[in-house]
Formats: sequence, C-alpha cells, structure tokens
Amino acid sequence: MPHVITQACCNDASCVFACPVNCIHPTPDEPGFATSEMLYIDPVACVDCGACVRACPVEAIAPDTRLAPKQQPFIAINAAHYPDRPAGVKLPPTSKLAPVLPAAEIRHGRYPLTVAIVGSGPAAMYAADELLTQPGVLVNMFEKLPTPYGLVRAGVAPDHQRTKLVTRLFDKVAAHRRFNFFLNVEVGNHLSHADLLAHHHAVLYASGAPNDRRLRIDGMELPGTGTATELVAWINGHPEFTDLPVDLSGERVVIVGNGNVAFDVARVLTADPDELARTDISDNALAALRDSRVQEVVIVARRGPAASAFTLPELIGLTQTAEVVLDAADHDRVRRDLATTDSALTRRKLEILSKLGDASAPITRPRIRLAYELTPKRVIGPQRVTAMEFTRTGTDAVETLPAGLVLTSIGYHGKAIADLPFDDDAGVVPNDAGRVVDPASGQPVPGAYVSGWIKRGPTGFIGTNKSDSLQTVHTLVADYNAGRLGELAGGPRAIARLVHARQPEVIDAAGWKAIDAAEIARGAADGRPRDKFVDIRDMLAAAASAPPEPLHRRLLNLVQR
Repeated sequence: MPHVITQACCNDASCVFACPVNCIHPTPDEPGFATSEMLYIDPVACVDCGACVRACPVEAIAPDTRLAPKQQPFIAINAAHYPDRPAGVKLPPTSKLAPVLPAAEIRHGRYPLTVAIVGSGPAAMYAADELLTQPGVLVNMFEKLPTPYGLVRAGVAPDHQRTKLVTRLFDKVAAHRRFNFFLNVEVGNHLSHADLLAHHHAVLYASGAPNDRRLRIDGMELPGTGTATELVAWINGHPEFTDLPVDLSGERVVIVGNGNVAFDVARVLTADPDELARTDISDNALAALRDSRVQEVVIVARRGPAASAFTLPELIGLTQTAEVVLDAADHDRVRRDLATTDSALTRRKLEILSKLGDASAPITRPRIRLAYELTPKRVIGPQRVTAMEFTRTGTDAVETLPAGLVLTSIGYHGKAIADLPFDDDAGVVPNDAGRVVDPASGQPVPGAYVSGWIKRGPTGFIGTNKSDSLQTVHTLVADYNAGRLGELAGGPRAIARLVHARQPEVIDAAGWKAIDAAEIARGAADGRPRDKFVDIRDMLAAAASAPPEPLHRRLLNLVQR
C-alpha cells in the first residue's frame, strides 16, 4: 500500500527528510527541485511507514487505497516520475541522499543574534523557523498588514483550503518564545532600514514580488481591465483590494496568460457560489459572484499547448471541478504537439487536453475555454471594456473576443527596497546566497539579506521557500560567527519601544491570535473555516480584545530590555 502525493503538494520537502528509505524525489540537492511541479513517492521503494504523512504540512499525502476519486490520477503521476528498473532495484541509480545541513554553531557576542525579518509570507516564516533552531536567537518580524502569512492568506484561492494548512506550521513558529510579531508596521514608513539595523545584527527582507507585470497594449487603462493577482486578493478579502471595481455583468471574461493563477481565477469565476460559501472567500466577493452573469472564461496563451504554463496537478484539478473546453483549431494544435513532444510531463498535459470537450457545444453552465496562439493586440472600449483584439501568433490574422472583463496573468516583478540596491530588469535585490551585494562595488551591504522571490525572482511554490530561506540563514549565521555583523545600539527588545512610539496601533502575536480566533468564530456559524475581516479598523478592534501578554513573556522582555 504505497503512499501517494497529491495536488495539494507545497514542495517544502519536509517529507523528503522524514522518509527513512529515500523514496521521495526530487530532493533539494537534485537538479530540478526548485522548478518541480510537485514531489513524487516511488511506489516500489515506499515501505508504508507513514512518516511522510506526519511531516507534510498541507495533508497532501495518503495511502493509495484512501484517495478520493479525484485524487486517483496521482497514483500514476507519482509512479511515472521513476524509470523502469530491474526487479529488486528500488532506487534510481542516480539518486542522491538529500543533505541535512547542520545548524551552525553560533558564537555569542554581547547580545544574542537578533534578526529583523521584513515580510511574513512563506519565505519569512521558513527563515524564522530555521533561525529559531539556533540557541538564543531572537527574531522580530515586521509586516505592514495587521495579519500575517502573505500570499498564503491572500493569494491562495479559497477553494484550495488544504494548501492553506501550511499556516499551522507558521502558527507554531509564531508561538516561539523568542519570536515577536510587529504587525501593522510598515518598513519604509514607520521604520527605516537604518532603524532596523541599529537594533538588530541583521535585517532579512522577504517581501516577495508584489508587482504584477503589465501588458503594454492600447486599452489596458480602460475600466474593466485588471490583473488576476488583484482579483485573487479581492476574492480573499485583502484589505487593500476590498473596493476593487469588479464588474461581472458581462457574459465573458478574458484572462491573458495560462499559469496556475489564471486557473484559480477562472475556477472561482465559474464555480457554484454555494460551494464557495463553504470556504473563507470574502463576503463581498461571494455576493458579487452570486449576481454574476459570466458564462465563459477564456484563458488565452500566445504560444501553443506544449508551452502551457500551468502545472499538471492544477490541470487535473481544474478538469475535475469545472467544464473545460477547446475549439476545433486548438484540438488540432494539441494533436500536433502530441506528435512532436519528447517530454513525458508535457505529453501527460497534452493527453488531458486532447480529451477536453468541444467549445462549439451549447453553454449550459459557466465554463472555461483554453485558447492558444493568440497574441494580444489591443483592448476595445471606448468607455469601458467591450472586447479584446488579438493577432493569430505568427500571422497578421486578427481575431476579436467580446468581453466585459479583461485580466492579465503574465508574471510578477519585485519592488525596490529603500536603501538597498535593486536590479530592475530582474526584479530582485542583487545578492550572493542571500547576502545583499552592491553591484557597483561588488561588496556586501552590511547586515542586509534577502529570501524568497525578492532574492531569486518569482519562481517555485510555497515550499520552495524553505530551502531558499535555509541557504540565506546559513549565510547570515556564517557572517555573524565571522564578526562581520555590527553590534546593537540597545538591548534586543529596545526596538519595541521605538515601534510603539512610531506606530501605537502595532499588533503583536496576541493581537493576531485574537483576530484569528474572531474570524474562525465568525465562520463557524455558517460552517466555514473562517469569515475574514476585510476592514483594518475591524482587525484593530479584534486585536484590542487580546488578553494581556503571558507573565513569562513579560518577564523575558524585562530581562532583555
């Protein structure tokens, strides 16, 4: 009874290190780990011990006999990752054991190593988790919103609740006695980089890549245009996007770009609102979807089916929950690519696409259409969006799709951080293994580090940030041990006094727990995992109801001030 990894895989490799027989690949030291669509269990080598199940933070692993019907395809997907071997040979000959990097031995100075982390998404939380395995390290985390966890809270589609289970791991990190939240505090506004560096040995930025890449064609400024990322934030109740003008009165939505985020948006826009009502979708988004007149979402790609950006797990999930169709010409393109591809993964995607329904069939319920080899030319108005015009890729032929809403989903770009160098072309802070480097001099920027998308660019999945953050932490600790980090201007808790002076409405871990508990209680009445606050004033009011800090933490703060 081998175990199987399913669609919810977050790629954080916890299962790899838990497995006693090295049957889960790719491992962090193997080529392709950072870009692998998921991890895979070797059904021949699996000994059914269940260690991976206990290690997985998102409940993505189960015995093959306990899979839901929609998870059955993952039995073959896991097995197909491994080559055929002679009887008795359990591991591929090229397999390597995943390295378990030892915790660096910290040499303590006048104060324990004290690190500020800017951001609270996966890269930030994984970095904090790794730092806190070191004895005596103190971590202060700064987040501009009153709630933590970044894209896990605001960027994962509400119908992917299992993916959001990774926050249980993050909650454990946040409960550590040497960890402090400073939520509702914006670095660059309430505090500067210099402020942080004066009170910490190092500042680690894990601010992600918050900017959408924009499609630069005529008409993209019209009402009725936007980005898929903005729509996901609106759906999830992000307070900065609560008032996003989303008009669902038209019968067609066009999304340019066919990655997983485009799939998320299309799936939610065509889902049964009664199903979404059992998730943590925001109330205002749910109300808008109940009134929606959208009958078709067209996901458009410039290139052909073989170059599709979506992952195989997401394609399987989409086709099992929504009606997905292709027109006759795109069916021909799928057959063409099937005849020429050498990639086993691409072939599996194309085989699924080849079985999709025909777009010429009457629309009986909201559906999704995948369209290929269309290059955006312009958005047609004049007062608001009425259609989008394309050229057939590689030709001068023009095609027009009537639409009431046009969204783009063509990638992300990092945002420059004040007082740090920035590579605008790549959208990242220049760095060497996480250590920020000034490209003009080639020298490190003292005490500055990066992790996540601001470090490597927008690649990988939630769990990819674990190995990425691990590398940065090892670099940071090595610098501390070598005496390359400065001393603190005050005690390790002195930053709290500065924060409260600059931002009296700062929210700590107890305040976040109060917000979290209130949202869960609000949702319980309707059978939902939570009912989110979408107004910062409501979040602040909930945080204010938090009980006083536990005595042990207050005493610790007094000792360390």
